[in-house]
Amino acid sequence: MFEDSTPASPQPPTSPNATPGLLLELWLVLAFCTRLPLPRSSAAIAPGALAQAMRLFPLAGLVVGGLGAAVYGLAHLVLPAALAAVLAVAATVAATGALHEDGLADVADGFGGGIDKAAKLAIMRDSRIGSFALVTVTLTLLLRVGALASLASPGLVAGALVAAHALGRGAIPVAMQALVPARPDGLGASAGQPAAGTAGIAATLALLIAAVALPHTAALAAVLAAAVATWGMGALARWQIGGQTGDVLGAIEQVAETAALLAVVAS
Repeated sequence: MFEDSTPASPQPPTSPNATPGLLLELWLVLAFCTRLPLPRSSAAIAPGALAQAMRLFPLAGLVVGGLGAAVYGLAHLVLPAALAAVLAVAATVAATGALHEDGLADVADGFGGGIDKAAKLAIMRDSRIGSFALVTVTLTLLLRVGALASLASPGLVAGALVAAHALGRGAIPVAMQALVPARPDGLGASAGQPAAGTAGIAATLALLIAAVALPHTAALAAVLAAAVATWGMGALARWQIGGQTGDVLGAIEQVAETAALLAVVAS
C-alpha cells in the first residue's frame, strides 16, 4: 500500500468558513488514498502530517464507498444485481488505483512464499504477481461482488459499501498504532506512527459512519467483523514479519472491508 509511491502534496482550496488544518488533512487523505483528480502542489508535506491526517481516513472510505454505491444504483436500473455488483466493485478499485489490492497481493506472495522474514519482505517488494497473490485477490474480489449481489437492494448495498470502506480505512491507523514497522524504510515506517488519539478518532469516525449507513444489527455485525479481521491480520503480520509494512496495511484494509460486507449479508 505505502511502499511503491508517495502521492504529491495536495493543494487545498481556500474557504473562509473552513478550518485550514482540517481542510488540508482531508485533501491530503483523499490525495493519498484515492486517484481522484484533485489539485496538486509541489510543496513538501510537513513531517508527521500524514500520520495526523489518518484520523480522517474513514472519510476517504466514505467517498470511495459512495462512488461504488452510485455506480451500483445506476447499473441496477438496467442490469441484474450480480453485474451491477461487479461494476460497483470495479468502480471502487478504479477510484483507489487498486492501492489496497496491491498490498494484499504482495502480502499473500510474501507470507505464502517466503521461508523467513528477510525472504518474505523481499518478495513483498517484488512487483511481480505470483500464484498466492492471484488466488487471494481473486477470492476477495469474488467475495465482495457476491456479498453486494446477495444484498441486491440499492439502498442496503449503498450502506454496506460506505460502512465497509470506512471501517477498512479506519483500521489502518489502528493497526499502525498497534504494530511496529517491520522494516526501517518504506512509507509504512516513514509516514510515522499515528498517536493513540488519532487512531481512536479514526476508529470512532468509522464506527459512526457504519452506524448511520446501516441498520443497527447490520452495523454492529460489520463493526465486529472488521475488528476481528483487523486483529487477525495484524496477528498474522506480527507472526510472519514482526510488524507492519505498507503492504500489510493494505491487506488489513482489504480483509476488514471484505469481512464487514460478509457480516452485513449474514446479519
